[in-house]
Amino acid sequence: MQMHKSITHARVHKLAKKSMFGLESPGLCLACGQEADQVEPDAEGYTCESCDEPKVYGAEQLLFML
Repeated sequence: MQMHKSITHARVHKLAKKSMFGLESPGLCLACGQEADQVEPDAEGYTCESCDEPKVYGAEQLLFML
């Protein structure tokens, strides 16, 4: 699956740590790279608020995809 160039392993790892050890629920849009809030850790295909593409994935789910 093709990802936006701004989505790096380090960025995904940082967001996943926030999800696992904090109160945040971040995700990323694979199309535009925009960070999304209130995304379930295992989310796949949520609609991005920035670009309207159904390509938002939860941070923990993205760890499996890298």
